[in-house]
Amino acid sequence: MVEVRYFAAIADAVGKDKETLDLPPGSTIADLRTALATTYGPDLNTMLQVCAYLIGDELTRDATTPLTPRVDVLPPFAGG
Repeated sequence: MVEVRYFAAIADAVGKDKETLDLPPGSTIADLRTALATTYGPDLNTMLQVCAYLIGDELTRDATTPLTPRVDVLPPFAGG
């Protein structure tokens, strides 16, 4: 089980701030993207490819990174 927390535009796109997904042990960011695109549609996959993922204390975009029990999905932010 992986708790996925969504922020900003991704939260708007999926219509929630968080959910728990039943992904097998050893799943990666690529597996998470596939599961989310299957659930929410292929348009979300385009957004997910530009997101950063907070895995533990590491912010990454590497699709081969293994998931931890909690993952934050962070779209690009603008601001100053």
